[in-house]
Amino acid sequence: MIPNRIHEIAKKYVEYDMIQAHTELPAFPDLRVRLLFAILNQQSPPVAQSELYALVVSLVQLGMDTHDLIDLETNKRSESEMRSRQLKVLAGDYFSSQFYRLLAQAGQTDMIAAISAAVCEVNRMKMKLYLMMSRLDLTAEDYFTWMAGMKSKLFEVFAGKMAGQASSHWPVLLQGMCRCEVALDEMERCESPTRFYQSWAYWHVLENGTEEERQALEQQDYEPAFLSNLLKKYEFRVKLGALLQEAADEVEAAAAGLDADMLVQELLLTLESHTGRLAGAVPALNETR
Repeated sequence: MIPNRIHEIAKKYVEYDMIQAHTELPAFPDLRVRLLFAILNQQSPPVAQSELYALVVSLVQLGMDTHDLIDLETNKRSESEMRSRQLKVLAGDYFSSQFYRLLAQAGQTDMIAAISAAVCEVNRMKMKLYLMMSRLDLTAEDYFTWMAGMKSKLFEVFAGKMAGQASSHWPVLLQGMCRCEVALDEMERCESPTRFYQSWAYWHVLENGTEEERQALEQQDYEPAFLSNLLKKYEFRVKLGALLQEAADEVEAAAAGLDADMLVQELLLTLESHTGRLAGAVPALNETR
């Protein structure tokens, strides 16, 4: 399996005692980073800055995702809650600043401009998505597509570093991996009372639920038992499992078009390592369906 080198390298920029003691960070963008690193290293010759590119884009993504976790409510907070919020602000800024520093030291000013432009585009997409959310003008399918699109935007920048088959298959591989990440994350969110609000499951119920269910969600007036009943009634995990399998099939089909057996196997094993956490939710890759 592709060694998770980038995650290990990133730890020196991420794992600080103060952060770990007082706040939580978002998940590392593992599938996207492994995919990017593998494809860049498969080029002939391999892209000289593949490790640097994978590292900086992971730090930028972590910075943006960390800022997304900041609680914007104006209610009075405890000292520990305030500390956690402040550390998220500072940590997100710090991760993003390392992207500039590392690329500048390597003389990669063109990539600084390209990634900065992608960050602006992601923020534009977020604002449009938030506007649709505030108007309740969003379906579960739209939400899923927007989330995958925002996850892919930073990584699309590296298409210009690829050639041949990798270049033509990169958009499908990237989009498939992003859809896998969204499905995996939404499987966790649909079972979490603290993360259910505005999740894929939330929009699914607003679109398909009863009037009583929709009112409860819109007013955020619900108990864990209510969410548990929704989970059983609407079979969120089954539906998300189907989306996950569909995305995994897209990755598998695109990888099959690469003239590199070792790379194909590495990509499929990487994907399998993540989907394997969901035993029973979806069939394994290549399993008869």
